[in-house]
Amino acid sequence: MTSPLPAPPAGYAAWLADLKTRIREARLRAALAVNSELISLYWQIGRDIHERQAAHGWGAKVVDRLAADLRAEFPDSRGFSRANLLYMRAFAEAWPDPVIVQRVVGRLPWGQNVELLGVKDPALRLWYAEAALANGWSRPVLAMQIDTQAHARQGKALTNFARVLPPETSDLAQQVLKDPYQFDFLTLRQAAHERDIERALIARVKDLLLELGKGFAFIASQHHLEVGGQDFYVDLLFYHRKLRCLIAVDLKTGPFQPEHAGKMNFYLAALDDRDREPGDNPSIGLILCRERNRVVVEYALRGVDTPIGVARYELMLADALPAQLADALPSPEELEPGMLPDVGGDDA
Repeated sequence: MTSPLPAPPAGYAAWLADLKTRIREARLRAALAVNSELISLYWQIGRDIHERQAAHGWGAKVVDRLAADLRAEFPDSRGFSRANLLYMRAFAEAWPDPVIVQRVVGRLPWGQNVELLGVKDPALRLWYAEAALANGWSRPVLAMQIDTQAHARQGKALTNFARVLPPETSDLAQQVLKDPYQFDFLTLRQAAHERDIERALIARVKDLLLELGKGFAFIASQHHLEVGGQDFYVDLLFYHRKLRCLIAVDLKTGPFQPEHAGKMNFYLAALDDRDREPGDNPSIGLILCRERNRVVVEYALRGVDTPIGVARYELMLADALPAQLADALPSPEELEPGMLPDVGGDDA
């Protein structure tokens, strides 16, 4: 029977925590290094296939022969199929600059690189590669972002940031917001209310955070604010790590109305007084609505000095689905009642 371990000496716990962190980081670096070597090898094989076919007139059959020979030599490897060799050739053609391979796509897994081959425009392909690297997108998430044209939505929300935020913050804040947001991972009925959408978003908070983008941390739904003895509730509250500020989200099922900006202005003033921590930047508001008129939004934000953005969101409507599928969906009343605190919001 082993004797019990002695109590750790002073400073041991901190040292152990530091060791654990260093071991995890070393493992991650090792994994990244292995991946980088593999991607580099695939790029070289693809370049060789492309160059030899071009220089010697070798036809497509040489890829079949190469796949058979490499599989015979390396039977434990599944990476040398005919299809994968063709992907390698397309990969080398898509990224002729080895510097980009080393600095960007070489740091992405092979599956993400195969997904990027579907983006034919080189500048857009690089944009998605850098975004996938920065945000840690998995292959399905990358495919979804490409399919919903994330590049065309990023930074497109209507805001007053350039006027009310300092230059070093306004550009980053603008790029953080999108228009429209794609909530097509939700399927609700046309008659769904703000609270129904909110409940559904919180039930799929991982998908919500992926759509919002890197840096968002979820804090609360129906965040309570008591002002002048009255109760008010912010639909969704987040913290953004790069912007170092709270982001209040107000959900609207209809088109944007000018009074929505006044309500958000009130929320931001209260958040800054009651929830903003020392060192945090001023809170930012995001009004999400089904429709918005650019001119109406610009007029509504013109006299507001707190930073507010207005963007649309899109979701899958059960009313547009085949009847047998729509009937299988829950009604708003059937959504989990205990998922969120049943407090009375002040939605307009």
